[in-house]
Formats: sequence, C-alpha cells, structure tokens
Amino acid sequence: MSTATHQIGWKTAAAIVVSNMIGTGIFTTLGFQLSDITNTYSIFLLWIIGGILALFGAFCYAELGSYFKGNGGDYIYLKETYHPVFGYLVSWISLIIGFSAPVALAALAMSKYLSAFNYTFGNGFAIGFIFLVAATLSFSLKTSSRFHNFFTFIKIAFIIVLVILGVVLPGSAAGNSLEFGNSWQDEIMLPAFATSLVFVTYSYTGWNSASYIAGEIKNVQKNLPRALIVGTVFVTVSYLLVNYTMLKHAPVIQMAGKEDVMGEAAGNMLGIGFGKIVNIFIALQLIATISGYLWVGSRLTQAFAKENHLWRSLAVNNKKGIPVRAIFVHAVIASVIILTGSFKEIFVYTAFILQLFASLSISTVFFLKKDQRKIFKSNLFYIFPAVFLLFSIYILYFTLIHNPKESIIGLGIVAFGLILYAVDQKFFKKPAE
Repeated sequence: MSTATHQIGWKTAAAIVVSNMIGTGIFTTLGFQLSDITNTYSIFLLWIIGGILALFGAFCYAELGSYFKGNGGDYIYLKETYHPVFGYLVSWISLIIGFSAPVALAALAMSKYLSAFNYTFGNGFAIGFIFLVAATLSFSLKTSSRFHNFFTFIKIAFIIVLVILGVVLPGSAAGNSLEFGNSWQDEIMLPAFATSLVFVTYSYTGWNSASYIAGEIKNVQKNLPRALIVGTVFVTVSYLLVNYTMLKHAPVIQMAGKEDVMGEAAGNMLGIGFGKIVNIFIALQLIATISGYLWVGSRLTQAFAKENHLWRSLAVNNKKGIPVRAIFVHAVIASVIILTGSFKEIFVYTAFILQLFASLSISTVFFLKKDQRKIFKSNLFYIFPAVFLLFSIYILYFTLIHNPKESIIGLGIVAFGLILYAVDQKFFKKPAE
C-alpha cells in the first residue's frame, strides 16, 4: 500500500486549522476589549492584525515543519536550534498551559453560557464535564474520532448560521456598539490596544496545527501554504463577522467586562428564548475545543514523557493504544487551574506565555539557510518572522506592564519547569542503553 493513502489533502489540513483555532476566545474576549476600546475600526483592526500574525506565524511553522519533517513541533525546533532545556520547557508549558489551560477556559466558558438558564453551572460542572470528555476519548480512536468530528461539525455549522443571522437580521431596540468615528486613531495608541491584542492572539491559537502534521500532507510544498492561507483567512473573516454581529446587536454597557458576550447579543437579536438556544450551541461547540486540546495535548505529552524519566509513567497506553494517563493528567491540571484562578486571570497568563513561546519558536526560523527552506525561497520570507516578533515584543511588553500579576504567574510556571528540568537531569539521567 502506498504512503499516499495515509496522507491528507489541503482541504483536510485547512479543516484542522479551522477546528483548532475557533474556540473559547472569539465568544469571550470582546467584553474585555470593550472595557477600554470601543471604536469599531479599532476592534476590527485588532482581529485583522491577529489574523495576519497567525498567517505569518503559520508560514514560519510551515518551513520549520518541512525542514524538521513535522516531527515534534516546537519541542524539536527549540531543542535542536538552541538547547535541550528549551525543548523541555516548551513541553512543560504545553502540559500545563498550552493544552490544559485552554481546556479549563473552554469548560468555564461553557458553564458561563449555560448559566443563562437561571441555574448556576459553577466550577464543579466545568470540572465534571472535562472528565466526561476525557473518559470518552479513552475508549478507542474510532470513538474519539466520531465524538470529535461530530462536535467540530456543530462548531463550523453554528458559526456559519450565526454570522448569516447576525448580518441579515435588523438591530434590536436594545441598541448597538457600532462606532465608526475617528476615535480609533487615539485608541490604537493606547496601551490597552496592545493588551487587547493578547486576547486576540490567544483566539487565533491553533494556526500552527497543520504545520505539526506536515509529514502527513500530500505535496507539502504546495498544499501546506494553501491550507494555512485558506484556513486562516476563513477564521479571520469569521471572527470579523462574529464581532460585527455582537457589536450590531448589543450596546457597550451590556457587554463590557463580561465573558458571555455572544449570549447577550443573541438574546437581543433573537429574543430571550432563541437567545438561550444560541447559548446551548456555543456550549456544544466548545466541547470540540475541550476534545481537541485533550486529544492533541495527550499525544504531545506522551512523546515528551518517553524522553524524560520524571514523566515516564505518562507514556503508557491502554489496550486500545490510547495514552489514557496523559489524557487524565491534562484533565486534572485543567481542574486545578479552574480552582485557582478567575477566567480573565487564567486567560491573560495563558495568552502571555503562549505568545512568549510561539515567539521563541518563530525565532528559530532565522537559523534556516536559504537552501534549507522548502516552501519560500525568496529572502522576502524573513518579513514574516520579523513582523511576528516585533508585534510579539509589543504585546508582551504591555501585557507585562499592565497585567503584572498574571504575567508573573505565567513566568512562575516557566521557572518551576526549569527546576524540574534540573531535577530530571541530576537525579534521573541514566547512561544510554
């Protein structure tokens, strides 16, 4: 049997990009942005910049994935380019923040949206649901695939229907948040604009997903850039239209500072009854987010565990070949995160650290020589990482200055990873067999 039968085309790769990107961020971050940024042009510019950065980052990962044969992602890029400690740290961050924190945020957002039914779905519900999804993913790959694909279909269909309704239906009597004046010129100079970008870049997390599987894509030089462009452009346009829908159907005072912003807009747009149905579908599409992060995260953690003695027990599969220990470790960590922070606090330190490590990974592309690049041969390619890194420095600086507590929490998690690396090296290092 030829290896081609085990490879995917650009459409499947683009679908992976879309399903990995669309999740918690788009349905929760507008409320945080509206606390300081209210001009519609400013809001749209935030999401356009986020889309461009995601695309530029994805192009860099496409080159890295092709050069390193798509095997291991950030872990390999940082380990091979800089030092094994960076590979260890990015794996540690993937375990704690990269895959567990988004699971926690998605479960918390589910609880918030379902609370529209005059019943408080608190932390207990969020944690219980995480373990329910973890258990579902533990049966077999077939069960996991069906479960994930079903909720991914709901995610995509829901976004399309929601956008059509939002654009077509007239504004409600409650008012709107649309503001097309000149205040955007002042707003984009505010530190709040930079800190709002940290929420946006988190919402685009997942742009690197197709790059991780570069080795499984047919005609990778042609199909990987196509998948990344199509997937990222679709998500960017979707995000702009979803934000337009929320701004069109709810006033600033109704959404500012809130997490369940789409629920507020949907209630005005469709009436309280139908608005609650929208809340149900937002909750349902977040199941795909929880499932996706537990699925991919557990596999990366398993690969990491095989190379580090301290985590060796997490590499074990069950009889069906599922890394159940890794799945449930992510579920436990997500539960601890839920119990130890507010939604916004978790969101900020997660986005801050993910941006930091994405920047470190992107920087490794400068070490690729021209003849080692498989997709972009021109030296204009360096515009992509340069723009990405400049914006990253801008975002990270203002986030650190204006959200010092959350930033320090994130950096503390990184520092703890350094301690674990030292312990692993000192006490568990064994001679090669």
